[in-house]
Amino acid sequence: MIKRKIEQKIEQSLERYPVVGILGPRQVGKTTLAKKIRSNIKQKVVYLDLELPSDQNKLQDAELYLRQFKDNLVIIDEIQRTPALFPLMRALVDQRRVPGRFLILGSASPDLLKHASESLAGRIMYHELSPFSLEEIGYDNIPKLWLRGGYPQSFLSKNNEISYGWREAFIKTYLEMDIPQLGIRVPSQQIRRFWTMLSHFNGQLFNASQLAVSLGITAPTVKNYLDILEDTFVVRRLYPYYSNTKKRLVKSPKVYIRDSGLLHTLLRNRNLEDLQSHPSIGSSWEGFIVEQLIGLIPDDWQVFFYRTSAGAEIDLLLFDSNNRPIAIEVKYSASPKALRGFWNACEDLSCKRGFVIYPGEELFPLSDNVSALPAKSLNQIID
Repeated sequence: MIKRKIEQKIEQSLERYPVVGILGPRQVGKTTLAKKIRSNIKQKVVYLDLELPSDQNKLQDAELYLRQFKDNLVIIDEIQRTPALFPLMRALVDQRRVPGRFLILGSASPDLLKHASESLAGRIMYHELSPFSLEEIGYDNIPKLWLRGGYPQSFLSKNNEISYGWREAFIKTYLEMDIPQLGIRVPSQQIRRFWTMLSHFNGQLFNASQLAVSLGITAPTVKNYLDILEDTFVVRRLYPYYSNTKKRLVKSPKVYIRDSGLLHTLLRNRNLEDLQSHPSIGSSWEGFIVEQLIGLIPDDWQVFFYRTSAGAEIDLLLFDSNNRPIAIEVKYSASPKALRGFWNACEDLSCKRGFVIYPGEELFPLSDNVSALPAKSLNQIID
């Protein structure tokens, strides 16, 4: 079993907060992680899976059932199916406020689970479980993780065809079952067309009007679809950095398909040969590295991109704990080099450190402050 990076953080939160939430997309391993945590802690545990009718029946009188477990950790899986539980959990926690009362698992963001954010404010700590990262599976597995993505059943499949088939089934189930179960009523074929079109604009500035014209729908509908995909953890919106400079800055966000395996399925790339010949290989590599870095950096770091109308651009702009900027450029090339726009952006922001991430083997300097860094050495950025 691959050890998940956030396992220790969740266990620490259970020692400090009455309610802890593990959020993330379906099939990412939340249930497996919760069961692993159950085996690690000394506290008695009650486990409820709200996808099982038998467990749903136990909650017909939820107050009577849950009140009896004052000294137990109650794990509730697929919490978004029963939002009425949130006010009850708040009341039970307020009656006996001790750490480790509830561990809830959900497939939607706190913004989508509005009942949670309103009812459990100040009582809950959320953790997001993402698909496998390079840090978890090892930096020698870059090609496999990049192609298949980090969903456990996709990454661990016996071969690429089985992995691809699993991802196809995941997308279908996600659109036809998972989204409606969250109470979101949208045509599955329409949002699939939007998701597929978005994959062709992976890593580019989001232009709602352009996508609306292509799909024959309104710009507000396009923005609603993007919100749905973001709130269910399959799309990332990366926002531009606004500084005090007098430069004319781009204000639109960039959008990435968060899991590279899902991106490749939407683009019909079954294997590395398909990917190598596809025009989106550069944007796919950029999105893959961006997602890995965001998962790697400490919680108190900030993440943006930077672009001006004059062409100065940084793919990923990190601010460390001391608010010092680190410029990241991503290149799918054996001989990486930064373009003039990158150097201009570094000068705009007075970046003292910068890296050009590439799929090679050697670390070497490009200037006094900027180095070409192999993807297998990403952890050096935070050292």
